[in-house]
Amino acid sequence: MQLDIESLRTFIAVIDLGGMTRAAESLEVSQSAVSWKIKRLEEKVGRDLLIREGHSLRPSRDGRELLHYARAMVGTHDEAVRRLESSELTGTVKVGTPEEISAERICAVLSRFNRIHPKTSIEFFVDRSFRLSSMLALSELDVAVLQVLENNLRPEDKILWTDPLIWVCAPDCAYEEGPVPLITFGEGGFYRPLAQQALTNAGIPFTITFSGPSAASVIGAAEAGLGVAVLAECSVRGDLIRWPRAESIPPLPDSMYVARAAAGEPSVVATELISDIVSELQA
Repeated sequence: MQLDIESLRTFIAVIDLGGMTRAAESLEVSQSAVSWKIKRLEEKVGRDLLIREGHSLRPSRDGRELLHYARAMVGTHDEAVRRLESSELTGTVKVGTPEEISAERICAVLSRFNRIHPKTSIEFFVDRSFRLSSMLALSELDVAVLQVLENNLRPEDKILWTDPLIWVCAPDCAYEEGPVPLITFGEGGFYRPLAQQALTNAGIPFTITFSGPSAASVIGAAEAGLGVAVLAECSVRGDLIRWPRAESIPPLPDSMYVARAAAGEPSVVATELISDIVSELQA
């Protein structure tokens, strides 16, 4: 008995997506092609692999057993193909991202890039956007994902997604009256001047009570009730709420996350990595 990989891939798709129609759409083939591959697979193993319940499908006992091996076989096959198709691209690329970017997502991109281009080397940095921008300007980085405002966009930037900036505070420390204690990221970024200008324009007095180097430190200070803070919506977590008093303040501008290369002609490695980052992270 010989089991072909594409039939196993189709079988996995049918199970994972709950039917042949969705599997056909995912695999970009016709539904009849999916049905034929499943039928052929069942004929080869000599057993029913799927149980039909109305419009849905689920694996039989034999199907569940085969599914375990199918995932391993398809995974090994695809890994071998990627390795054998790996490019001759060589060189080192230095890339930076702010901590708001999911470590799991960006590390998956970099890991896959290394597998496909095994002769390349990646140096990865995590820092605040203003620091990464400075490193790009000094050619200390080749590629960076940055958080910027619309008026700081460059024509060559690749926009990944847009993220609103919002005011947050602890539920039991809403500071709905009087001067506002302000939590910031310190000097250098654009959050602090934005927050100060917004409060000044609204006639709300404030004092800076905390400056932290990272989103984690700012979030921790806000959760502890030390004041209110401006954060990108994607980085808000924990027990923070939107600051109720912000309803009387004009909305803050949206921020954008972009992929940007250092000045000058980017290397082939940097260009390829930016393409992969955009493909994986662009909303």
